Amino acid sequence: MKRQIDINNTLFSRGCCCAPNPETPDDSTFRNSCAKFATHDYLSDIAPPAVGGAPNVVEIRLKNNHKEFMQAPSELRLKQGDIVAIEGNPGHDIGIVSLTGYTAYRQMKAKGIDPSKTELRKVFRHARPADIEKWIAVSRRENETLLKTKKIAEDLGLQMKLNDVEYQGDGGKAIFYYTADDRVDFRELIKVLAEKFRVKVEMRQIGLRQEASKIGGIGSCGRELCCATWINKFRSVSTQAAKVQQLSPNPQKLAGQCGKLKCCLNYEFETYLDALRDFPSQDIILETAKGKASCLKIDVFKRLLWYVYDNDPNNIMAIPADKVLEIHAINQQGSMPENLEDYAQIEEPKSFIDIPAADFDAFKELADE
Repeated sequence: MKRQIDINNTLFSRGCCCAPNPETPDDSTFRNSCAKFATHDYLSDIAPPAVGGAPNVVEIRLKNNHKEFMQAPSELRLKQGDIVAIEGNPGHDIGIVSLTGYTAYRQMKAKGIDPSKTELRKVFRHARPADIEKWIAVSRRENETLLKTKKIAEDLGLQMKLNDVEYQGDGGKAIFYYTADDRVDFRELIKVLAEKFRVKVEMRQIGLRQEASKIGGIGSCGRELCCATWINKFRSVSTQAAKVQQLSPNPQKLAGQCGKLKCCLNYEFETYLDALRDFPSQDIILETAKGKASCLKIDVFKRLLWYVYDNDPNNIMAIPADKVLEIHAINQQGSMPENLEDYAQIEEPKSFIDIPAADFDAFKELADE
């Protein structure tokens, strides 16, 4: 009698909310692309070309927070979403296939990894039911192990913050992820953990951004953190990104949960740079017969610059970018216009929508309910 697997257990897919049905061959953890590291194999329906004897590489997802390229036996037929047994140190681990074939090879080359010069871990076989049951069992121990380890580290007086624990699929090894400001001597901690949990212990230090991606949370936008949902490669963020987007230089508003500049500052940075290429400089002083005017603020995508007279700071005018360049060209020729009001954009007043009295009363009753 075959052993039954709890397919509704979220640990089965390690980060994906849709567990596969073993009775359906075409079903996989990727059918709804709900995992953080879900991928789309855009070459799955195309016959792979000859790639010069490249090794049979596959991309494996591990605990939904990191991936690794591995070498699979040529006789092993793998598809996206398969759960496989892979080489561990020591023993074996369990992972989920995210890319196979020529797509995995192209992705590997895109990341600058030369398969002929890089030693890859091996994929042994498809995971057996016993392997998956063991994998689920050790995965369930991770939260409990994390809490106990935090208490042990506190008792030892170590200045470190434990973020996550990842058990190897066979339960013979555990990786402890932590952050710390200074160097930490955790030799005593390793001895205590190895004796208490009966596993090989590996301590791995991570950065503040990686910590936020593992812990997760809600950003100031009201949505779940990007690093916890889809970002897997962090790009450096500079204060120039905030300056170009005309954001207030307030560290509290520009910093994310990790204390670093928000990753989303890079999302529209290049779009702003492209829009500002032919945009007038904010340092341009416009001279008129009424007086000199300085730029107060700009709207990049509406292509407006707000100018104010130096001798009349309460009179603020929105002038289109092309008009600013026109006035500046007149000033460079030694002339000046009478005033800026003739060039300012006049906004049309918002008119009220006429609503029939019957409809208005019905709407008011609905709102009161």
